[in-house]
Amino acid sequence: MNWFTTPLGAGGAHRVTVPGCRKVLVIVPSVVAGTRLLDLLPLLDSDFRVQTYFTLPEPDAATARFVSAAGGLVIEWDMALQHEFDLVLAASYRFIDRAPGPVLVLPHGAGAMKSRRRVRAAGREARPVHGLDRQMLMRDGKVPASAIVLSHDDELAVLAESCPEAVPAAVVAGDICLDRMRASLPFREQYRRALGVEPGDTLVTISSTWTAESTFYQRPELYRELTGKARVAAVLHPNIWAVHGAWQVRSWLADCDVVVVPPEEGWRAMVIASDVVIGDHGSTTQYAAAVGARVLLATCPEVRHGSLAHSISEAVPRYTGDIAEAVAVPEFAGLISSRLDRSGVILRAAMYRLLGIPEPAHAVPVSPVRHGR
Repeated sequence: MNWFTTPLGAGGAHRVTVPGCRKVLVIVPSVVAGTRLLDLLPLLDSDFRVQTYFTLPEPDAATARFVSAAGGLVIEWDMALQHEFDLVLAASYRFIDRAPGPVLVLPHGAGAMKSRRRVRAAGREARPVHGLDRQMLMRDGKVPASAIVLSHDDELAVLAESCPEAVPAAVVAGDICLDRMRASLPFREQYRRALGVEPGDTLVTISSTWTAESTFYQRPELYRELTGKARVAAVLHPNIWAVHGAWQVRSWLADCDVVVVPPEEGWRAMVIASDVVIGDHGSTTQYAAAVGARVLLATCPEVRHGSLAHSISEAVPRYTGDIAEAVAVPEFAGLISSRLDRSGVILRAAMYRLLGIPEPAHAVPVSPVRHGR
């Protein structure tokens, strides 16, 4: 969008219909981050005191289409850096050290504690790292985020050990994505009908994170084999679509009779509608377990001990050809969030504290997810 047409542009004050708004900047470096931030933005709904802007620090076609479909008012990153915002929202630690205002950053998957392993130096053994590592949270000896959203009290204990300087910024707020999924559970049959699942059909969702350790690369035969046993849907990490392109993804699955869920929205409704979810170490498998779905693992690499992915790998059997072996994982939701069904209330309070204005009087909305079709 031409920035001259926005309220921030030259002479913008003469064009605005609602003047004097607090300015919120949403940093969208990827579709992955953007999908989580769209869960956050309804907390600002119905407030005429707030104007929201979107910016893409590293524009790419997929992210631009995502923000455009959401109807966001987009300003260029360089222009955003020339203005001061009352609140900056992010779902990634990239770019926040340059953010032009107080930043609230939240995880873009299940929990702030990721399951990665990384080699620190040549010849040394790989050691586990996580999403609360000091090197991720600090920039030039400072913590750039004003509010670091955590999902669980256990993460606060880890943060206190890994980066005590960041503890004052910590907000244990639970998981807004999980809360929306839990609020959607009563609509399971409506999702199944909207997705064309007939009564008596078995719906199996195959979920995949990205990289060569994922279901999509490790077990591609599943997309063909399972179609003879059930209705099948494919949920693929947005980075698969972004890196390889939508045409290529659909081409790879062209001979598979599967419903391919778009990366922007629909995966949560599909998980809720499913009878079985077969996944890997990605967040989708963890969310599926958290809402009571029966789960199997297609593959799982070595992950950090104590991570959510590790807990799934300990509790869920591998898929060996029989979907009847899928299991539920009782109380897994409590491993993801220690503030179940309260995330919106806590997050809205944190956002308005940074905005410096009172919260609206109306109740915090918790809307069911859309089915995306």
